Amino acid sequence: MTAMNNQMNTKVTNDQVKNDVRNDKDRFTMTELASLRNDLLQGGMIDSYEAAELLQVFLMGRGYGVSPKAALDAAGRVEMAGCALPVLMHELENLAMVM
Repeated sequence: MTAMNNQMNTKVTNDQVKNDVRNDKDRFTMTELASLRNDLLQGGMIDSYEAAELLQVFLMGRGYGVSPKAALDAAGRVEMAGCALPVLMHELENLAMVM
Protein backbone atom coordinates (compact mmCIF):
# COMPACT_ATOMS: atom_id res chain seq x y z
CA MET A 1 0.00 0.00 0.00
CA THR A 2 1.44 3.38 -0.87
CA ALA A 3 1.96 6.26 1.52
CA MET A 4 -0.75 8.16 -0.33
CA ASN A 5 -3.26 5.40 0.31
CA ASN A 6 -2.26 5.34 3.97
CA GLN A 7 -2.99 9.05 4.25
CA MET A 8 -6.37 8.59 2.61
CA ASN A 9 -7.46 5.99 5.16
CA THR A 10 -9.79 7.16 7.87
CA LYS A 11 -7.90 8.03 11.02
CA VAL A 12 -9.15 6.64 14.30
CA THR A 13 -10.26 9.44 16.59
CA ASN A 14 -9.79 9.44 20.34
CA ASP A 15 -13.55 9.14 20.74
CA GLN A 16 -13.58 5.99 18.64
CA VAL A 17 -10.72 4.44 20.60
CA LYS A 18 -12.40 5.31 23.90
CA ASN A 19 -15.61 3.65 22.71
CA ASP A 20 -14.82 0.19 24.08
CA VAL A 21 -18.39 -0.61 25.03
CA ARG A 22 -19.63 -3.64 23.14
CA ASN A 23 -23.25 -3.96 22.16
CA ASP A 24 -24.94 -7.28 21.39
CA LYS A 25 -23.85 -7.22 17.75
CA ASP A 26 -20.26 -6.00 18.13
CA ARG A 27 -17.77 -8.68 19.11
CA PHE A 28 -14.68 -6.49 19.09
CA THR A 29 -13.85 -3.15 20.68
CA MET A 30 -12.73 -0.17 18.65
CA THR A 31 -9.36 -0.40 20.41
CA GLU A 32 -8.92 -4.00 19.23
CA LEU A 33 -9.94 -3.09 15.70
CA ALA A 34 -7.69 -0.03 15.61
CA SER A 35 -4.75 -2.11 16.82
CA LEU A 36 -5.35 -4.78 14.17
CA ARG A 37 -5.75 -2.11 11.50
CA ASN A 38 -2.47 -0.51 12.53
CA ASP A 39 -0.74 -3.91 12.36
CA LEU A 40 -2.10 -4.45 8.86
CA LEU A 41 -1.09 -0.97 7.71
CA GLN A 42 2.37 -1.08 9.28
CA GLY A 43 3.06 -4.22 7.33
CA GLY A 44 1.76 -2.46 4.23
CA MET A 45 -0.95 -5.14 4.05
CA ILE A 46 2.12 -7.27 3.26
CA ASP A 47 0.25 -9.60 0.96
CA SER A 48 -3.16 -11.20 1.14
CA TYR A 49 -1.81 -14.45 2.58
CA GLU A 50 0.02 -12.74 5.43
CA ALA A 51 -2.93 -10.42 6.07
CA ALA A 52 -5.23 -13.47 6.18
CA GLU A 53 -2.92 -15.11 8.69
CA LEU A 54 -3.01 -11.97 10.84
CA LEU A 55 -6.83 -12.01 10.74
CA GLN A 56 -6.81 -15.69 11.75
CA VAL A 57 -4.40 -15.08 14.66
CA PHE A 58 -6.51 -12.13 15.82
CA LEU A 59 -9.68 -14.22 15.85
CA MET A 60 -8.12 -17.37 17.32
CA GLY A 61 -6.61 -15.27 20.11
CA ARG A 62 -10.15 -14.30 21.07
CA GLY A 63 -11.51 -17.84 21.03
CA TYR A 64 -12.96 -17.91 17.53
CA GLY A 65 -12.32 -20.38 14.77
CA VAL A 66 -11.84 -19.22 11.22
CA SER A 67 -11.63 -20.86 7.84
CA PRO A 68 -8.27 -20.15 6.14
CA LYS A 69 -10.01 -19.77 2.76
CA ALA A 70 -12.58 -17.37 4.19
CA ALA A 71 -9.80 -15.38 5.91
CA LEU A 72 -7.97 -15.04 2.59
CA ASP A 73 -11.13 -13.80 0.87
CA ALA A 74 -11.80 -11.33 3.70
CA ALA A 75 -8.20 -10.07 3.63
CA GLY A 76 -8.63 -9.23 -0.04
CA ARG A 77 -11.82 -7.28 0.62
CA VAL A 78 -10.24 -5.42 3.54
CA GLU A 79 -7.24 -4.56 1.39
CA MET A 80 -9.45 -3.29 -1.45
CA ALA A 81 -11.30 -1.05 1.02
CA GLY A 82 -8.04 0.52 2.20
CA CYS A 83 -8.38 -1.20 5.58
CA ALA A 84 -11.34 0.97 6.55
CA LEU A 85 -12.52 0.19 10.09
CA PRO A 86 -16.18 -0.49 9.19
CA VAL A 87 -15.10 -2.99 6.52
CA LEU A 88 -12.59 -4.62 8.87
CA MET A 89 -15.25 -4.97 11.58
CA HIS A 90 -17.78 -6.40 9.13
CA GLU A 91 -15.32 -8.94 7.75
CA LEU A 92 -14.16 -10.04 11.21
CA GLU A 93 -17.70 -10.49 12.46
CA ASN A 94 -18.53 -12.57 9.39
CA LEU A 95 -15.39 -14.68 9.81
CA ALA A 96 -15.66 -15.41 13.52
CA MET A 97 -16.98 -18.89 14.23
CA VAL A 98 -17.76 -19.75 17.84
CA MET A 99 -15.67 -22.68 19.01
